[in-house]
Amino acid sequence: MKSLRIVFMGTPEFAVGVLEKILEGPHQVCGVVTAPDKPAGRGRQLNSSAVKTFALANNLPIWQPTQLKDPEFIDALTALSADVFVVVAFRMLPKVVWQIPEQGTFNLHASLLPNYRGAAPINWVIINGEKQTGVTTFFIDEKIDTGAIIDRKSTSIDARETVGSLHDKLKDLGSLLTQETLDAIALGHTQAIAQEVSGVFEEAPKLSVANTKIEWHQTTEQIDAFIRGLNPYPGAWTQLMHQGAPIKCKIYAASPVDLPPKGIQGTITSTKSELYVTTANGQLNILELQLPNKKRMSVKNLLNGFSFDSKDKFL
Repeated sequence: MKSLRIVFMGTPEFAVGVLEKILEGPHQVCGVVTAPDKPAGRGRQLNSSAVKTFALANNLPIWQPTQLKDPEFIDALTALSADVFVVVAFRMLPKVVWQIPEQGTFNLHASLLPNYRGAAPINWVIINGEKQTGVTTFFIDEKIDTGAIIDRKSTSIDARETVGSLHDKLKDLGSLLTQETLDAIALGHTQAIAQEVSGVFEEAPKLSVANTKIEWHQTTEQIDAFIRGLNPYPGAWTQLMHQGAPIKCKIYAASPVDLPPKGIQGTITSTKSELYVTTANGQLNILELQLPNKKRMSVKNLLNGFSFDSKDKFL
């Protein structure tokens, strides 16, 4: 089997696991492309991507272009004479980039395409209560997540799955699929199949303030899935009306309980160690949350120093 020359493109921790697996295999990573450093925190110090940190530790050449169509960047990529580009959680590539390698450019996507095209597939499969998901490799084309499918691997979604646990499961599965895809390309065994263009498919839009807010008029089961689908990042949020003023807080963990609704939706019932909220069809036991300027903590610890009164509610 031919050893392929690879340019790897990615940014977050999910991509690191895939790059690490490639380095263990027979193929050569001749360059890494990742996002530019960004200022973060109160000191606004420059923060490197997870992929850059890993690439530096493994002495891999790194490019961090601000403009992917920059002629100098294109020339540098071309000069690497890579056989294939591998993309994992990066940016949408212009054609002038993805058409460079002779064997094409393929992307690893964390869903079973054509379902859950978009930026946040791992979150949305949990939010929507799916029982199964997976990873897909496909050749990049002009649109987002629409290229011809090379291969897929599926896995079940556990009943109490969070986006954190599913992320790690799919990272391992995706690392294996990427290696298998590279081997298939090296052996000339790929038979890419065009994605369906018609039909109704679930989408995975980018997470925002608007679509991560808890809607208490939903059922207990829907809200529970919503919270798990945003745990640990970015966290489902809600407004707590406390002593007549709204407070924005995040809820990271909850558990459905077999209790009838108590009051209108959003009504809070608290004890010395437990916190319940009324939903459309029952109540939800809140287990972990975060108040402004406070650390994430268990409800039991919160209630040691914070008291809810009878007029408090979640909006």
